[in-house]
Amino acid sequence: MSKRRAALVAFLAMIAVGGVLLAVAAIAPVKPAMWGSSADAPPEKRWQAVAPGRVEPCSGQIKVATAVIGVVQKVLVKANDKVFAGEPLIQLADDELRARLAAAETLVAMRERARDEKSATGSARTRRKAQDAVAEAERTLYDARSAVDRAAARLRVKGGSEADLTAARLAMTRAQNELSTRQGELRTAEDDAALPTSLEGQLSIARSEYAVARAALDKMTVRAPIDGTVLQVNVREGEAVSPGSPQPPLQLGDLSAMCVRAELDERDIGAIKAGQPVTVRATAFPGREFEGSVASVAPLIEPGRLEPHGSRGQTDIDVVRVMVGLTGSGELTIGMKADVYFRSVQDSDR
Repeated sequence: MSKRRAALVAFLAMIAVGGVLLAVAAIAPVKPAMWGSSADAPPEKRWQAVAPGRVEPCSGQIKVATAVIGVVQKVLVKANDKVFAGEPLIQLADDELRARLAAAETLVAMRERARDEKSATGSARTRRKAQDAVAEAERTLYDARSAVDRAAARLRVKGGSEADLTAARLAMTRAQNELSTRQGELRTAEDDAALPTSLEGQLSIARSEYAVARAALDKMTVRAPIDGTVLQVNVREGEAVSPGSPQPPLQLGDLSAMCVRAELDERDIGAIKAGQPVTVRATAFPGREFEGSVASVAPLIEPGRLEPHGSRGQTDIDVVRVMVGLTGSGELTIGMKADVYFRSVQDSDR
């Protein structure tokens, strides 16, 4: 074989090998892209998996909506305010419902006087006293909650004190316990008593109508469902709101515990379990690491939604949602992009 022919054969062989390598690279699986440069893992560490995520409160971002259609009369809080469960956040216009409640209260008083004109004995008298005790306990609880609302509002405008609010909340707790006790006594009395008289039935109906009117009025106050921090306020006084509004009036979150909701490639799910240690990195804080552990792994595989724009289509990668609890979140902010590095248990013990 001539030297020229041998060189040609060697050249063709090199081209064939290069084509095979390119084909293998083209079909090799591609890992999900991370958020920016923070995905570059230190060479001295071994990661079982890496996943993109976003920082959020472990409680989630709670979207607080109204129960009824109405007009905002007053916004009682602002972003970053800390609130307690049950604290008023928004007050809707309620003049019509207050008038309805006053009329219902008047009717109850009239029915009570009419009933009291007829005396009762034995088990019927015991039931009557139990019914009155429950009605009185309900009014006391309603007044106690109103006192808590006033104390919280005064504290917001620097006109009250924490001690006043604490005392009002304790009084409301006592009123709740008293109502529960009286309701138990009423159930026992009703089991032993005869059927109510016509006047007693009319009073019972009037009290029910009063309770309905009071419940309707209560819905005009939007309250905090949990202890937490106001993350966002999206309404102003005078605006109309409804339960179906696309944007909730407020968002709350409990910032005492922070998490990262990560999207783990389904191919890595077998290497991840609850309690596994993780390291979290955020592009906003290069060179810094935040420690945590896997809190939960969702039992559902679904298309990814956290892929950086321009990298791959959302339907190209199926993921499992992994909630990671942080042991010290530092300056991490809700909604911040972060990458989660899942460590092996052996690495965490070193």
